[in-house]
Amino acid sequence: MSTQQAPTSVDVRGIIAKRDLVVDLIRTACVVLVVFVHITMVGVAADDAGIRITSPLQELDWYVAATWAGQVMPLFFVVGGFASAVGWRSTVARGGGARDWVATRLVRLFRPAAPLFLVLAVGLGVATLLGTPQDLLAEVAFGIGSPLWFLAAYGITQCLVPLMARLHERSPWVTLAALLVLAAAIDGVRLGTGAADVGLLNLGPVWLFAQQLGFLWADGWFARRSRLVLVAVAAAVYAALVPMTSVGLWAPDMLQDLNPPMLPLAFLAVAQACLVQVVHGPLTRLMQTRAAQGTVFLLGRDGMTIYLWHLPLFIALNGIALFIGVPFPAPGSATWWATRAIALVVLLAAALGVARALSRFDRPLPRLVPGADRPAWPLVAFAVVCTIGPAFAVMQLHLSFGIAAIGAVTIPVGVWVLSRTVPAVGVRRI
Repeated sequence: MSTQQAPTSVDVRGIIAKRDLVVDLIRTACVVLVVFVHITMVGVAADDAGIRITSPLQELDWYVAATWAGQVMPLFFVVGGFASAVGWRSTVARGGGARDWVATRLVRLFRPAAPLFLVLAVGLGVATLLGTPQDLLAEVAFGIGSPLWFLAAYGITQCLVPLMARLHERSPWVTLAALLVLAAAIDGVRLGTGAADVGLLNLGPVWLFAQQLGFLWADGWFARRSRLVLVAVAAAVYAALVPMTSVGLWAPDMLQDLNPPMLPLAFLAVAQACLVQVVHGPLTRLMQTRAAQGTVFLLGRDGMTIYLWHLPLFIALNGIALFIGVPFPAPGSATWWATRAIALVVLLAAALGVARALSRFDRPLPRLVPGADRPAWPLVAFAVVCTIGPAFAVMQLHLSFGIAAIGAVTIPVGVWVLSRTVPAVGVRRI
Protein backbone atom coordinates (compact mmCIF):
# COMPACT_ATOMS: atom_id res chain seq x y z
CA MET A 1 0.00 0.00 0.00
CA SER A 2 1.29 3.44 -0.85
CA THR A 3 2.23 5.64 2.07
CA GLN A 4 1.81 8.81 0.03
CA GLN A 5 -0.89 11.05 1.47
CA ALA A 6 -3.28 13.28 -0.44
CA PRO A 7 -2.29 16.95 -0.39
CA THR A 8 -3.85 18.90 2.44
CA SER A 9 -5.50 22.29 2.00
CA VAL A 10 -2.25 23.85 3.20
CA ASP A 11 -0.33 21.95 0.53
CA VAL A 12 -2.74 23.12 -2.16
CA ARG A 13 -2.44 26.74 -1.03
CA GLY A 14 1.31 26.37 -1.12
CA ILE A 15 1.21 25.05 -4.67
CA ILE A 16 -1.04 27.93 -5.73
CA ALA A 17 1.23 30.46 -4.04
CA LYS A 18 4.21 29.25 -6.08
CA ARG A 19 2.37 29.71 -9.39
CA ASP A 20 1.85 32.95 -11.22
CA LEU A 21 -1.90 32.59 -11.51
CA VAL A 22 -2.01 35.54 -13.88
CA VAL A 23 -0.43 33.25 -16.47
CA ASP A 24 -3.29 30.77 -16.05
CA LEU A 25 -5.82 33.59 -16.25
CA ILE A 26 -4.36 35.01 -19.46
CA ARG A 27 -4.07 31.60 -21.10
CA THR A 28 -7.71 30.81 -20.26
CA ALA A 29 -8.91 34.26 -21.32
CA CYS A 30 -7.11 33.90 -24.65
CA VAL A 31 -8.89 30.61 -25.37
CA VAL A 32 -12.30 32.04 -24.45
CA LEU A 33 -11.67 35.14 -26.58
CA VAL A 34 -10.69 33.00 -29.57
CA VAL A 35 -13.92 31.01 -29.17
CA PHE A 36 -15.96 34.22 -28.95
CA VAL A 37 -14.29 35.75 -32.01
CA HIS A 38 -15.01 32.64 -34.05
CA ILE A 39 -18.70 32.55 -33.17
CA THR A 40 -18.99 36.20 -34.19
CA MET A 41 -17.18 35.55 -37.46
CA VAL A 42 -19.56 32.78 -38.51
CA GLY A 43 -23.16 33.71 -39.21
CA VAL A 44 -25.59 31.08 -40.46
CA ALA A 45 -28.47 32.40 -42.56
CA ALA A 46 -31.34 30.00 -43.28
CA ASP A 47 -34.24 31.26 -45.40
CA ASP A 48 -36.09 30.52 -48.62
CA ALA A 49 -32.87 31.13 -50.57
CA GLY A 50 -31.15 28.28 -48.74
CA ILE A 51 -28.32 28.13 -46.22
CA ARG A 52 -25.57 30.72 -46.40
CA ILE A 53 -22.47 31.36 -44.30
CA THR A 54 -21.55 34.99 -43.65
CA SER A 55 -18.99 36.78 -41.45
CA PRO A 56 -20.79 39.55 -39.54
CA LEU A 57 -17.75 40.56 -37.48
CA GLN A 58 -15.61 41.26 -40.53
CA GLU A 59 -18.34 43.44 -42.02
CA LEU A 60 -18.16 45.95 -39.15
CA ASP A 61 -16.41 49.28 -39.76
CA TRP A 62 -14.27 48.95 -36.66
CA TYR A 63 -13.28 45.33 -37.23
CA VAL A 64 -9.72 46.02 -38.45
CA ALA A 65 -8.97 48.37 -35.56
CA ALA A 66 -10.36 45.78 -33.12
CA THR A 67 -7.86 43.18 -34.33
CA TRP A 68 -5.07 45.27 -32.79
CA ALA A 69 -6.50 44.33 -29.40
CA GLY A 70 -8.34 41.11 -30.25
CA GLN A 71 -5.43 39.32 -31.93
CA VAL A 72 -4.17 37.55 -28.83
CA MET A 73 -2.11 34.75 -30.35
CA PRO A 74 1.19 36.66 -29.85
CA LEU A 75 0.29 37.00 -26.16
CA PHE A 76 -0.55 33.28 -26.05
CA PHE A 77 2.98 32.47 -27.25
CA VAL A 78 4.44 34.93 -24.71
CA VAL A 79 2.53 33.15 -21.94
CA GLY A 80 3.66 29.84 -23.41
CA GLY A 81 7.23 31.08 -23.23
CA PHE A 82 6.83 31.89 -19.53
CA ALA A 83 5.44 28.43 -18.83
CA SER A 84 8.14 26.82 -20.98
CA ALA A 85 10.94 28.63 -19.17
CA VAL A 86 9.61 27.48 -15.80
CA GLY A 87 8.96 23.96 -17.08
CA TRP A 88 12.35 23.57 -18.77
CA ARG A 89 14.21 24.73 -15.68
CA SER A 90 12.21 22.22 -13.62
CA THR A 91 13.04 19.47 -16.13
CA VAL A 92 16.75 20.25 -15.93
CA ALA A 93 16.66 20.47 -12.13
CA ARG A 94 15.32 16.94 -11.84
CA GLY A 95 17.90 15.58 -14.26
CA GLY A 96 15.84 15.54 -17.46
CA GLY A 97 17.01 16.60 -20.88
CA ALA A 98 15.86 17.72 -24.29
CA ARG A 99 14.33 14.37 -25.32
CA ASP A 100 12.31 14.20 -22.13
CA TRP A 101 11.11 17.76 -22.71
CA VAL A 102 10.11 17.23 -26.34
CA ALA A 103 8.31 13.98 -25.57
CA THR A 104 6.45 15.40 -22.58
CA ARG A 105 5.33 18.59 -24.31
CA LEU A 106 4.29 17.01 -27.62
CA VAL A 107 2.30 14.27 -25.91
CA ARG A 108 0.48 16.87 -23.82
CA LEU A 109 -0.19 18.93 -26.96
CA PHE A 110 -1.17 16.20 -29.42
CA ARG A 111 -2.83 13.52 -27.30
CA PRO A 112 -6.07 15.59 -27.17
CA ALA A 113 -5.83 16.05 -30.97
CA ALA A 114 -5.90 12.31 -31.73
CA PRO A 115 -9.67 11.78 -31.21
CA LEU A 116 -10.40 15.05 -33.04
CA PHE A 117 -8.62 13.92 -36.21
CA LEU A 118 -10.44 10.58 -36.04
CA VAL A 119 -13.84 12.30 -35.72
CA LEU A 120 -12.98 14.71 -38.54
CA ALA A 121 -11.94 11.85 -40.81
CA VAL A 122 -15.14 9.92 -40.12
CA GLY A 123 -17.31 13.02 -40.45
CA LEU A 124 -15.78 14.18 -43.72
CA GLY A 125 -15.83 10.66 -45.11
CA VAL A 126 -19.51 10.13 -44.27
CA ALA A 127 -20.43 13.58 -45.62
CA THR A 128 -18.70 12.74 -48.90
CA LEU A 129 -20.47 9.37 -49.19
CA LEU A 130 -23.82 11.06 -48.54
CA GLY A 131 -23.25 13.32 -51.52
CA THR A 132 -22.71 16.62 -49.72
CA PRO A 133 -21.87 19.32 -52.31
CA GLN A 134 -18.11 19.57 -52.53
CA ASP A 135 -18.02 23.37 -52.37
CA LEU A 136 -20.11 23.40 -49.17
CA LEU A 137 -18.06 20.56 -47.67
CA ALA A 138 -14.81 22.35 -48.53
CA GLU A 139 -16.05 25.57 -46.92
CA VAL A 140 -17.10 23.77 -43.73
CA ALA A 141 -13.83 21.80 -43.60
CA PHE A 142 -11.82 24.99 -44.07
CA GLY A 143 -13.59 26.61 -41.14
CA ILE A 144 -13.29 23.57 -38.87
CA GLY A 145 -9.60 23.13 -39.65
CA SER A 146 -8.57 26.78 -39.37
CA PRO A 147 -7.53 26.65 -35.66
CA LEU A 148 -5.31 23.59 -36.20
CA TRP A 149 -2.40 25.73 -37.42
CA PHE A 150 -1.71 26.35 -33.72
CA LEU A 151 -0.76 22.71 -33.17
CA ALA A 152 1.98 22.97 -35.78
CA ALA A 153 3.27 26.38 -34.70
CA TYR A 154 3.23 25.69 -30.97
CA GLY A 155 4.65 22.21 -31.48
CA ILE A 156 7.61 23.65 -33.37
CA THR A 157 8.34 26.25 -30.69
CA GLN A 158 8.08 23.61 -27.94
CA CYS A 159 10.58 21.36 -29.72
CA LEU A 160 13.04 24.26 -29.82
CA VAL A 161 12.68 25.30 -26.15
CA PRO A 162 15.90 23.55 -25.01
CA LEU A 163 17.92 25.33 -27.71
CA MET A 164 16.21 28.69 -27.26
CA ALA A 165 16.58 28.53 -23.48
CA ARG A 166 20.31 28.00 -23.93
CA LEU A 167 20.55 30.95 -26.30
CA HIS A 168 18.51 33.06 -23.90
CA GLU A 169 20.87 32.28 -21.04
CA ARG A 170 23.90 33.25 -23.12
CA SER A 171 22.66 36.29 -25.05
CA PRO A 172 18.99 37.14 -24.54
CA TRP A 173 19.02 40.44 -26.40
CA VAL A 174 21.14 39.21 -29.28
CA THR A 175 18.74 36.28 -29.65
CA LEU A 176 15.69 38.56 -29.71
CA ALA A 177 17.33 40.92 -32.20
CA ALA A 178 18.40 38.06 -34.46
CA LEU A 179 14.88 36.60 -34.50
CA LEU A 180 13.40 40.01 -35.32
CA VAL A 181 15.86 40.60 -38.15
CA LEU A 182 15.28 37.11 -39.52
CA ALA A 183 11.49 37.61 -39.44
CA ALA A 184 11.88 40.91 -41.31
CA ALA A 185 14.18 39.29 -43.88
CA ILE A 186 11.75 36.44 -44.54
CA ASP A 187 8.89 38.90 -44.97
CA GLY A 188 11.09 40.94 -47.30
CA VAL A 189 11.80 37.94 -49.50
CA ARG A 190 8.16 36.89 -49.51
CA LEU A 191 6.89 40.36 -50.35
CA GLY A 192 9.66 41.03 -52.85
CA THR A 193 9.31 37.79 -54.80
CA GLY A 194 5.60 37.14 -54.32
CA ALA A 195 6.41 33.59 -53.14
CA ALA A 196 3.80 33.18 -50.43
CA ASP A 197 5.20 29.83 -49.27
CA VAL A 198 8.39 31.57 -48.14
CA GLY A 199 6.33 33.11 -45.35
CA LEU A 200 5.97 29.69 -43.72
CA LEU A 201 9.58 30.03 -42.57
CA ASN A 202 8.35 32.71 -40.17
CA LEU A 203 6.62 30.05 -38.12
CA GLY A 204 10.01 29.96 -36.41
CA PRO A 205 11.25 33.54 -35.91
CA VAL A 206 7.92 35.28 -35.19
CA TRP A 207 6.60 32.80 -32.66
CA LEU A 208 10.03 32.10 -31.16
CA PHE A 209 10.43 35.86 -30.66
CA ALA A 210 7.18 35.91 -28.68
CA GLN A 211 8.33 32.84 -26.74
CA GLN A 212 11.62 34.53 -25.86
CA LEU A 213 9.65 37.45 -24.42
CA GLY A 214 8.04 34.88 -22.15
CA PHE A 215 11.51 33.83 -21.05
CA LEU A 216 12.18 37.47 -20.10
CA TRP A 217 8.90 37.50 -18.18
CA ALA A 218 9.98 34.40 -16.24
CA ASP A 219 13.27 36.15 -15.44
CA GLY A 220 11.33 39.03 -13.90
CA TRP A 221 12.53 41.56 -16.49
CA PHE A 222 9.10 43.08 -17.10
CA ALA A 223 8.33 43.15 -13.36
CA ARG A 224 11.44 45.26 -12.76
CA ARG A 225 10.32 47.95 -15.20
CA SER A 226 8.13 50.82 -14.03
CA ARG A 227 4.58 51.15 -15.32
CA LEU A 228 5.55 54.38 -17.08
CA VAL A 229 8.32 52.64 -19.02
CA LEU A 230 6.08 49.71 -19.94
CA VAL A 231 3.28 51.98 -21.16
CA ALA A 232 5.79 54.06 -23.13
CA VAL A 233 7.23 50.96 -24.81
CA ALA A 234 3.75 49.66 -25.68
CA ALA A 235 2.74 53.06 -27.08
CA ALA A 236 5.93 53.25 -29.15
CA VAL A 237 5.30 49.78 -30.57
CA TYR A 238 1.73 50.60 -31.54
CA ALA A 239 2.95 53.87 -33.07
CA ALA A 240 5.50 51.94 -35.14
CA LEU A 241 2.78 49.56 -36.35
CA VAL A 242 0.83 52.43 -37.91
CA PRO A 243 3.33 53.19 -40.72
CA MET A 244 4.26 49.51 -41.01
CA THR A 245 0.69 48.55 -41.84
CA SER A 246 -0.07 51.63 -43.94
CA VAL A 247 2.42 51.28 -46.80
CA GLY A 248 1.00 48.11 -48.32
CA LEU A 249 3.67 45.69 -47.09
CA TRP A 250 1.72 44.31 -44.15
CA ALA A 251 -2.04 44.26 -43.64
CA PRO A 252 -3.53 46.45 -40.90
CA ASP A 253 -5.80 43.48 -40.14
CA MET A 254 -3.80 41.56 -37.54
CA LEU A 255 -5.77 38.39 -38.23
CA GLN A 256 -4.75 38.59 -41.87
CA ASP A 257 -1.12 38.74 -40.75
CA LEU A 258 -1.52 35.45 -38.86
CA ASN A 259 -1.01 32.69 -41.45
CA PRO A 260 1.77 32.78 -42.31
CA PRO A 261 2.83 34.90 -39.34
CA MET A 262 4.35 38.24 -40.20
CA LEU A 263 6.57 40.82 -38.53
CA PRO A 264 3.73 42.97 -37.08
CA LEU A 265 2.77 40.08 -34.79
CA ALA A 266 6.24 40.16 -33.23
CA PHE A 267 5.77 43.88 -32.52
CA LEU A 268 2.31 43.17 -31.13
CA ALA A 269 3.82 40.59 -28.77
CA VAL A 270 6.07 43.27 -27.25
CA ALA A 271 3.17 45.66 -26.65
CA GLN A 272 0.97 42.93 -25.17
CA ALA A 273 3.71 41.67 -22.84
CA CYS A 274 4.25 45.20 -21.53
CA LEU A 275 0.56 45.91 -21.03
CA VAL A 276 0.02 42.63 -19.19
CA GLN A 277 2.70 43.62 -16.71
CA VAL A 278 1.05 47.02 -16.27
CA VAL A 279 -2.14 45.33 -15.03
CA HIS A 280 -0.38 42.41 -13.35
CA GLY A 281 -1.12 43.72 -9.87
CA PRO A 282 -4.90 44.00 -10.30
CA LEU A 283 -5.00 40.66 -12.10
CA THR A 284 -3.07 39.05 -9.25
CA ARG A 285 -5.60 40.37 -6.75
CA LEU A 286 -8.41 39.10 -8.96
CA MET A 287 -6.85 35.64 -9.00
CA GLN A 288 -6.82 35.59 -5.21
CA THR A 289 -10.61 35.26 -5.23
CA ARG A 290 -12.27 31.86 -5.19
CA ALA A 291 -14.58 32.76 -8.07
CA ALA A 292 -11.70 33.63 -10.39
CA GLN A 293 -9.66 30.59 -9.38
CA GLY A 294 -12.66 28.30 -9.87
CA THR A 295 -13.49 29.73 -13.30
CA VAL A 296 -9.90 29.56 -14.50
CA PHE A 297 -9.54 26.02 -13.19
CA LEU A 298 -12.78 24.87 -14.83
CA LEU A 299 -11.95 26.32 -18.24
CA GLY A 300 -8.15 26.23 -18.09
CA ARG A 301 -7.97 22.55 -17.16
CA ASP A 302 -9.51 21.66 -20.52
CA GLY A 303 -8.23 24.66 -22.46
CA MET A 304 -6.58 22.71 -25.28
CA THR A 305 -9.60 20.45 -25.80
CA ILE A 306 -11.91 23.48 -25.82
CA TYR A 307 -9.71 25.17 -28.40
CA LEU A 308 -9.50 22.12 -30.65
CA TRP A 309 -13.18 21.19 -30.51
CA HIS A 310 -15.01 24.51 -30.41
CA LEU A 311 -15.42 24.99 -34.17
CA PRO A 312 -16.48 21.40 -34.98
CA LEU A 313 -18.96 21.61 -32.10
CA PHE A 314 -20.19 25.01 -33.27
CA ILE A 315 -20.84 23.67 -36.77
CA ALA A 316 -22.53 20.58 -35.33
CA LEU A 317 -24.75 22.61 -32.99
CA ASN A 318 -25.81 24.86 -35.86
CA GLY A 319 -26.56 21.78 -37.95
CA ILE A 320 -28.72 20.30 -35.20
CA ALA A 321 -30.54 23.61 -34.77
CA LEU A 322 -31.24 23.75 -38.50
CA PHE A 323 -32.48 20.16 -38.51
CA ILE A 324 -34.97 20.66 -35.67
CA GLY A 325 -36.17 23.98 -37.05
CA VAL A 326 -34.74 26.48 -34.56
CA PRO A 327 -35.30 30.00 -35.98
CA PHE A 328 -32.06 31.76 -36.92
CA PRO A 329 -31.87 35.55 -36.55
CA ALA A 330 -30.37 37.42 -39.49
CA PRO A 331 -26.57 37.39 -39.08
CA GLY A 332 -25.35 40.81 -38.01
CA SER A 333 -28.75 41.95 -36.72
CA ALA A 334 -29.24 43.30 -33.21
CA THR A 335 -30.95 40.05 -32.22
CA TRP A 336 -28.10 38.00 -33.64
CA TRP A 337 -25.49 39.97 -31.66
CA ALA A 338 -27.61 39.69 -28.51
CA THR A 339 -27.57 35.90 -28.84
CA ARG A 340 -23.76 35.68 -29.07
CA ALA A 341 -23.41 35.51 -25.29
CA ILE A 342 -25.88 32.63 -25.19
CA ALA A 343 -24.04 30.93 -28.05
CA LEU A 344 -20.75 31.32 -26.16
CA VAL A 345 -22.11 29.75 -22.97
CA VAL A 346 -23.74 26.86 -24.85
CA LEU A 347 -20.60 26.21 -26.88
CA LEU A 348 -18.30 26.30 -23.85
CA ALA A 349 -20.64 23.93 -21.99
CA ALA A 350 -20.63 21.52 -24.93
CA ALA A 351 -16.84 21.74 -25.21
CA LEU A 352 -16.42 21.07 -21.48
CA GLY A 353 -18.68 18.04 -21.83
CA VAL A 354 -16.53 16.70 -24.65
CA ALA A 355 -13.39 17.46 -22.67
CA ARG A 356 -14.62 15.48 -19.67
CA ALA A 357 -15.66 12.59 -21.90
CA LEU A 358 -12.19 12.58 -23.49
CA SER A 359 -10.26 13.38 -20.30
CA ARG A 360 -8.15 10.24 -20.66
CA PHE A 361 -6.64 11.80 -23.79
CA ASP A 362 -5.55 14.92 -21.89
CA ARG A 363 -3.33 13.40 -19.27
CA PRO A 364 0.38 14.23 -19.13
CA LEU A 365 3.19 11.70 -19.33
CA PRO A 366 4.37 10.43 -15.95
CA ARG A 367 7.82 11.55 -14.94
CA LEU A 368 10.73 9.29 -15.75
CA VAL A 369 11.85 6.91 -13.05
CA PRO A 370 15.59 6.75 -12.27
CA GLY A 371 17.47 4.76 -14.87
CA ALA A 372 14.97 5.42 -17.68
CA ASP A 373 14.94 7.79 -20.63
CA ARG A 374 12.87 8.71 -23.65
CA PRO A 375 13.42 7.06 -27.06
CA ALA A 376 16.55 7.89 -29.06
CA TRP A 377 16.61 11.03 -31.21
CA PRO A 378 15.81 9.25 -34.51
CA LEU A 379 12.59 7.88 -32.99
CA VAL A 380 11.79 11.25 -31.42
CA ALA A 381 12.28 12.93 -34.81
CA PHE A 382 9.98 10.36 -36.41
CA ALA A 383 7.34 11.06 -33.76
CA VAL A 384 7.69 14.82 -34.28
CA VAL A 385 6.89 14.37 -37.97
CA CYS A 386 3.97 12.05 -37.14
CA THR A 387 2.39 14.57 -34.78
CA ILE A 388 3.22 17.99 -36.23
CA GLY A 389 3.01 16.87 -39.87
CA PRO A 390 -0.80 16.58 -40.19
CA ALA A 391 -1.37 19.92 -38.44
CA PHE A 392 1.17 21.56 -40.73
CA ALA A 393 -0.58 20.01 -43.75
CA VAL A 394 -3.92 21.44 -42.59
CA MET A 395 -2.33 24.86 -42.22
CA GLN A 396 -0.83 24.72 -45.70
CA LEU A 397 -3.38 22.72 -47.72
CA HIS A 398 -6.55 23.15 -45.59
CA LEU A 399 -8.47 20.33 -43.96
CA SER A 400 -9.63 17.45 -46.12
CA PHE A 401 -10.68 13.85 -45.62
CA GLY A 402 -7.25 12.63 -46.69
CA ILE A 403 -5.33 14.82 -44.26
CA ALA A 404 -7.74 14.03 -41.43
CA ALA A 405 -7.39 10.30 -42.11
CA ILE A 406 -3.59 10.53 -42.12
CA GLY A 407 -3.62 12.47 -38.87
CA ALA A 408 -6.00 9.96 -37.29
CA VAL A 409 -3.30 7.32 -37.85
CA THR A 410 0.02 9.15 -37.48
CA ILE A 411 -0.77 11.27 -34.42
CA PRO A 412 -1.57 8.26 -32.18
CA VAL A 413 1.56 6.54 -33.53
CA GLY A 414 3.69 9.57 -32.71
CA VAL A 415 2.19 9.91 -29.24
CA TRP A 416 2.76 6.19 -28.60
CA VAL A 417 6.42 6.42 -29.65
CA LEU A 418 7.01 9.47 -27.45
CA SER A 419 5.34 7.72 -24.51
CA ARG A 420 7.82 4.84 -24.52
CA THR A 421 10.66 4.70 -22.01
CA VAL A 422 13.99 2.95 -22.43
CA PRO A 423 16.93 2.32 -20.10
CA ALA A 424 19.40 5.19 -19.89
CA VAL A 425 22.80 4.67 -21.48
CA GLY A 426 24.91 2.45 -19.26
CA VAL A 427 21.98 1.39 -17.07
CA ARG A 428 20.81 -2.23 -17.22
CA ARG A 429 17.26 -3.34 -16.49
CA ILE A 430 16.94 -5.47 -13.35
